Amino acid sequence: MTVVKKSYDEINEKIKKGKAVVLTAEEIIPMVAEQGIKKTLKEVDVVTTATFGPMCSSGVFFNFGHSNPPIRMKKVWLNNVPAYAGIAAVDAYLGATEESENNGANYGGAHVIEDLLEGRPVKLRALGTGTDCYPNKMVEGYINLNDVNEAILFNPRNAYQNYVAATNSSVDTIYTYMGILLPKYGNVTYSTAGQLSPLLNDPNLRTIGPGTKIFLGGTQGLIAWSGTQCNTLREKNEHGVPIGPGATLSVIGDLKKMDSRYLKAAIYQGYGVSLFVGIGIPIPVLDEDMLRCLAIKDEDISTYIYDYGVCTNRPTVAKVTYGQLKSGHVNINGKKVLTAPLSSLVRAREIADTLKKEIINGNFLLQEPVMKIFSENPIKPMTFKEV
Repeated sequence: MTVVKKSYDEINEKIKKGKAVVLTAEEIIPMVAEQGIKKTLKEVDVVTTATFGPMCSSGVFFNFGHSNPPIRMKKVWLNNVPAYAGIAAVDAYLGATEESENNGANYGGAHVIEDLLEGRPVKLRALGTGTDCYPNKMVEGYINLNDVNEAILFNPRNAYQNYVAATNSSVDTIYTYMGILLPKYGNVTYSTAGQLSPLLNDPNLRTIGPGTKIFLGGTQGLIAWSGTQCNTLREKNEHGVPIGPGATLSVIGDLKKMDSRYLKAAIYQGYGVSLFVGIGIPIPVLDEDMLRCLAIKDEDISTYIYDYGVCTNRPTVAKVTYGQLKSGHVNINGKKVLTAPLSSLVRAREIADTLKKEIINGNFLLQEPVMKIFSENPIKPMTFKEV
């Protein structure tokens, strides 16, 4: 029996010739169910995956260019949002969750990023100490995205390979990064695209790693490294999918080429600012094992519901599938509890479809990762010696 295997080069040649067959991760599921693994493998070359959800660990590196006379920026604000200036003379990093000094959680770094993408002027204010080579002590004025030399989106932790769902057993409403959680198990929230989510479709990270080309914020970006809190040692269910928070990605791209449709500021009541980030990852259909992973269904992906009403060592109250979560309700201790997503499945589908069209039109070639993502040690809690 002939064993069908494909290489990146073979698939890219088909893309260049306009002959590649590309489906989204949702479209591949019924095809495999109808035609089987072997026939589908012969026909399909690439499957696109996507997510659009809150990714707090995001931000932008800026180079503002030198003033005349020059300044070594020691403190920097953009629309009164502090940026970190401990890099070089006119470089700074703006974190998406940093809050305004005059508007607090009503405006933050994510809003500055969105304002720049929308073409709105942003007020730059910077202070320096004054030195022989950098005598200027202050600059203040309005800039836009075209004024800066570079604006590099660099997100240290994005695209979780699954995450927990959240509920609240306490008698009070609580306000969290998982949204508003109503008392006495009043609701459940979750934040993963399920069967469309990138790292759930390649649970062993065969095709996703540093160097992989991705859709990021409306343009082509790259995976730079494994993300912070990356955990490839997470327990897996019977379908080989991690249960709860697994691997994560560090991603990078040119903010100047991005679209505010796929980078959106958000405010979580009682919690703070975050940034919704659109990520799409094309996965080559290399062999039967890869296709089996790509045919994963919401019913085959599990996660735990944690009780956020307990601050320390949050207990697990249930284990559920994304099929159950997406149905609109789950069962907790015999109670029917409504569920709601924090991420946008509609926008994720749009990204997967957009990436699909880019590949079909020959505008997006696949890039094999230069190394594999792995974590040698489990995620550790904070440890320190008390002073």
